[in-house]
Amino acid sequence: MRKRQRLLLQDDGGENFWPSFTDLISTVAMILFVLVLLAYIQNLIAGKQLQATRTQLDANARLMSAARGQLDQAQLRLRALSAEIKAGQEQLALSRAQVEAQQASISLSNTELADLRAKVEGIAVLRVDVLQKVKQSIDAQLQASAGSLPARIADNGNITIDESLVFEVDQYSIRASGKTFLNALAKALSNVLADSNVRQNIDVVLIQGHTDERGSIEYNRELSAKRANAVLNYMFRAEPSLARDYGNYFASSAYSEFRPLSTGKTEAAFQQNRRIEISVVLRDAGIRSVIDEYMRNQTKP
Repeated sequence: MRKRQRLLLQDDGGENFWPSFTDLISTVAMILFVLVLLAYIQNLIAGKQLQATRTQLDANARLMSAARGQLDQAQLRLRALSAEIKAGQEQLALSRAQVEAQQASISLSNTELADLRAKVEGIAVLRVDVLQKVKQSIDAQLQASAGSLPARIADNGNITIDESLVFEVDQYSIRASGKTFLNALAKALSNVLADSNVRQNIDVVLIQGHTDERGSIEYNRELSAKRANAVLNYMFRAEPSLARDYGNYFASSAYSEFRPLSTGKTEAAFQQNRRIEISVVLRDAGIRSVIDEYMRNQTKP
């Protein structure tokens, strides 16, 4: 009985067990295949992502290398720029020092120029004072003797003597009417030169002969020279001390027709141009000495 029951059990179990096991195996195999497929697909995807990541990393590495190169170049430029800035600062400091030195030199030069200007202005004032003294002394003598019509004192201090006062037309002998005037003029010039303060500033008392434009150049120059010499010689005879004490201050010159007072062609214009002028020329030695001293100081180191 028991043996039969086991057989029955075996018959019933064998008929239901194997299909179920097969299905189970198939299911497991299918699951494994799916898992392997998924793993393969995942590996493919992961490989592509890894390749892309590597490519991106390589690109990033190249970018970083380029950035490092640019950074190195920037650092080199920065160091060069820093050196240039330092050199510029040094040059600026040197320039400032030079500017300060130049400003000090300019200030000193301005002071020296102001001093020079003051000295020159002082000499100019002295020149005006000398001319004023000459004019006043001569004017007093002329007004007392000959009046102011035939002889005039110009603003520059020159004494202008009309030809008619001292000469006949085309002559160089002193007229009697001119001798009285020249006597007073010689006395006036002697008085002026007697003042040592005035005399030291006078370079020359120049007697100038002038003619009109009529006649040849040679004739007019000879006539003007003879008239100037005649006036000077007469004053030396009239006032012996003038030649003895101050003769070295006098000179004569012939200007012929080349310095006319009037350019007209009338007889009145010609008469105005025929004249004797006495010019008191003042020294420029004072101004020259001041300027020479200034230039010598400028050449000193």
